[in-house]
Amino acid sequence: MTTTTVPSGATSPVAHVPEPSTEILSAPLTNSFDYTRSLGPVLSQFALGLRDGRIVGSKNSDGTVSVPPVEFDPTTGAQTSELVDVATVGTVTTWSWQTTPAPAQPLNKPFAWALIKLDGADTAMLHVVDVDSPDDIHTGLRVHAVFAGARTGRIDDIACFVPGETGEPAAPNTVDAPDGEQVVIVTPITTSNTHSASPAESEFLRGIKVGKLIGNRMASGVDEGRVYFPPRDVSPADGAPPAEMVELPHTGIVTTFCIVNVPFQGQKIKPPYVAAYVLLDGTDIPFLHLILDCAAEDVRMGMRVEAVWLPEAEWEYSLGNVSHFRPTGEADADYETYKEYV
Repeated sequence: MTTTTVPSGATSPVAHVPEPSTEILSAPLTNSFDYTRSLGPVLSQFALGLRDGRIVGSKNSDGTVSVPPVEFDPTTGAQTSELVDVATVGTVTTWSWQTTPAPAQPLNKPFAWALIKLDGADTAMLHVVDVDSPDDIHTGLRVHAVFAGARTGRIDDIACFVPGETGEPAAPNTVDAPDGEQVVIVTPITTSNTHSASPAESEFLRGIKVGKLIGNRMASGVDEGRVYFPPRDVSPADGAPPAEMVELPHTGIVTTFCIVNVPFQGQKIKPPYVAAYVLLDGTDIPFLHLILDCAAEDVRMGMRVEAVWLPEAEWEYSLGNVSHFRPTGEADADYETYKEYV
């Protein structure tokens, strides 16, 4: 902890921040999805070459060869039309040492990242060189590719480069890859961190864990008297503090909505279904949720709806405890009562 000495008579620039009145909730948060990309006609040929144990480049209009191949000529901008094989042996043009490999990196031991210009190429490609120490690598070092046994058309089909003037031919591929000239690559993307909720968010999460919908009312300023759900720590309009937390009813109205007709990867509900902005009774801002238990075409602006909760045994610190909203059967709200929230 650093102590700042303030001259006599001066005001400290450090504002006092009181401890939160309630426990701040925190939890590990992991987001993951599969990034799926079609490589197109040029990079697909590079990927197919890797599966075969070859390295392919593109021949440009000025006679140079780019590796990996480029989809458009760097001089004319024309679409690449000529692909050529290059050697699996090349020269290190520059490098850096990786002392502590990260879990997803190619090798689980210290290694070198290097730009390698393969024989027959005029550009360098980034890959790893497997050597024991930084003393074993230098600019100008001759290296050759070592191909993995199981190859799917990814850059890590080249397991690494190692020092040497002559490379070994790639062993037969142990993967039965799909036929076709177009290659689709699926890359899992994951981020993990610890999320710490704000004081207002913590109150909201504690409430929803026991079946309550908690919002808050702003104390002053532009938003004086307005009720936010989920609650805010300060007014988003002018930063004014809230006056109080309020428990809200489980009913509201649909202000606007869309019908989801397009399927997508990871979708949990079969289309068509409705995603709608719901304005809980007594609040001044709608939030997004699902409208189910009725035909999608029957959902409309002003429809009265109510929350449908998961079984209590499944409740967590999550708005997902509310499975969806469903129509109450009451008369629709008059447009004048919610037009400012659309």
